[in-house]
Amino acid sequence: MAIARVWVGTPYLHQGSHRGVGCDCLGLLRAVWRELYGCEPDGVPAYTPDWGEAGRDEAFFRGLSAQMAAWNGVERSGDVLLFRMRAGAVAKHLGIAGAVGAEPTFIHAYAGHGVCESALSLPWQRRIVARFQFR
Repeated sequence: MAIARVWVGTPYLHQGSHRGVGCDCLGLLRAVWRELYGCEPDGVPAYTPDWGEAGRDEAFFRGLSAQMAAWNGVERSGDVLLFRMRAGAVAKHLGIAGAVGAEPTFIHAYAGHGVCESALSLPWQRRIVARFQFR
């Protein structure tokens, strides 16, 4: 979470992953991964910027499941959150849990806002389909 917070203010750039230059939600996660492990995560899929993309290929879920620890049921800062933005769409928005407790937040990147820390409000919480943890 501390690593992700350094990226707040970075502009949005689809498939980018360069602090201060531009990144998207997966690019932010890739940057945190690089800082922690010194390399890129394996098998980053090509993807479109469309949150409403219909289909059955849950590439982000598969990739996260393969490389991260399953969520242990205890919410903590630094958890990786996977969101489904529309019913029937694939889950392809990512965030990193910031504050937990009564006023939770998460850090994410999206068009028009860049990297920001947002309230993890009920509408956002309802979109979470999975949580993961760094190993």
